Amino acid sequence: MPDSSSNALPRQIADAYVDAFIELDPISGTYLGVAESSRRLPDFSPAGQDRLAALARDTLARLDRAEALPGAADDAERRCGRLLRERLTAELAVHEAEEGLRVVSNMHSPAHAVRDVFTVTPTETDEDWAAVAERLRAVPAALAGYRESLALGLERKLYGGPRAAATFIGQLDEWVGDGSKGFFQEFAAAGPEALRGELDAAAAQATGALDELRQWMREVYVPAIEGEPDTVGRERYARWSRYFNGTDLDLDEAYAYGWSEYHRLLGEMRTEAGKVLPGAGPWEALAHLDVHGKHIEGVDEVQAWLQGLMDEAIEALDGTHFELAERVRRVESRIAPPGGAAAPYYTGPSEDFSRPGRTWLPTMGETRFPVYDLVSTWYHEGVPGHHLQLAQWVHVADSLSRYQASIGIVSANAEGWALYAERLMDELGFLPDAERRLGYLDAQMMRACRVIVDIGMHLGLEIPADSPFHPGERWTPDLAQEFFGNHSGRPADFVESELTRYLSMPGQAIGYKLGERAWLLGRENARAAHGDAFDLKAWHMAALSQGPLGLDDLVDELSKL
Repeated sequence: MPDSSSNALPRQIADAYVDAFIELDPISGTYLGVAESSRRLPDFSPAGQDRLAALARDTLARLDRAEALPGAADDAERRCGRLLRERLTAELAVHEAEEGLRVVSNMHSPAHAVRDVFTVTPTETDEDWAAVAERLRAVPAALAGYRESLALGLERKLYGGPRAAATFIGQLDEWVGDGSKGFFQEFAAAGPEALRGELDAAAAQATGALDELRQWMREVYVPAIEGEPDTVGRERYARWSRYFNGTDLDLDEAYAYGWSEYHRLLGEMRTEAGKVLPGAGPWEALAHLDVHGKHIEGVDEVQAWLQGLMDEAIEALDGTHFELAERVRRVESRIAPPGGAAAPYYTGPSEDFSRPGRTWLPTMGETRFPVYDLVSTWYHEGVPGHHLQLAQWVHVADSLSRYQASIGIVSANAEGWALYAERLMDELGFLPDAERRLGYLDAQMMRACRVIVDIGMHLGLEIPADSPFHPGERWTPDLAQEFFGNHSGRPADFVESELTRYLSMPGQAIGYKLGERAWLLGRENARAAHGDAFDLKAWHMAALSQGPLGLDDLVDELSKL
């Protein structure tokens, strides 16, 4: 880590941490747009994990000294220092519990990070492609380090979940393909002819490494964890919840809140369902819309339609409810590469905005897309959701810190804003018909169900007596999948992918609803404080420009704006 002077304040400490971090994690460097990162991959071995932990400990020691300086009381320094301390402390708690030795998932693992980074690696010039070839040659060592960590986890009886492992092997099957036309070969095929031999050879090496990992998972890892639970229990759940939410939640209160939202939303959904199909229940009405509702036909067509939806939202919102810099107004719609999880996602812009923010739609082999399932989701992923928040952080990085604008993100803050954005668009009248509004409520119900099943199944909680579903029984993953499927308009493969995600990322899925609650409370507190003088546009921009905060701090800071 670069040496800092004894007068360094928290923002300087945080930014020095980013410099050192991306040396160890060039994947993060690529997302930030650091050209030097494009040739390398991280060390995912136990030794690599220990180096990241040592950096965190050293940074916290430097932060102790920085926060004792007079200038650290400044609001900008205070917020940055508080975020840095909370994030690094949460990350160290996860590391010291050796969670990094059991990371198996259908969307959040070192193998997924290795694959996904190629979708944002620059490919404009021959020099870019030469860096791609070097990064492809680094894949075998990166995956070997990941396997070394999992092997040590087996030795120490620290196991990933069987369900996630089985799903991951299925994804590896798709990434490897037939061995000659896998993900890496298809990616490298777009490179220049001058580097064809080098790229093909490097892609073959990378695919071979995926195949080796697949065989090891199938022959060694899965047999070793057979019969182990997919759930994590209260202690591990609380640790991961702190990591994803930036607060030590009262998990029983959060579980009860999930149920209260479930009952509220169910009533609203019944009202809208009756408008779509008189006499029908919510999911009967959604099934009707799957056949008879508005649809977009074709993959290229849905990509263009989603781009138009975001462009229209920017035109309508800029100057009325937000004040957007020109570079924040640019966002791209993309189709996600096959072989990932079913949920749409967003990737932020590079630090210089040369790569814009992008939304990604996994098609899951489909070519016909119901509108009710897209509109609210793209307000969440794109505008005014993830894109406006995360791109605004990058835009105001000079007044925040590089850390706050990039790797200091708190999942529940970002996901809470994106869910708040969906609700805001409903409040502003952008869901004018029952079809779109029922789709929005279905998406809200999914987030309420996430709180219920994620906490319920990992902690083995009892289903309340007033539940219409198995009252008095205790949650299991099988019950959770059945409940989720009964309360979602989405197809079975999406539901299964979601449950696997919750099992392998405990505590992450609850942040949407709990984060939204924090944003709404902060807004109402600020409105009450200002009375008739409350300016929603000014509040939005101030809120989006203060950088990430854990839920511990978010309501307090939003209420002061």
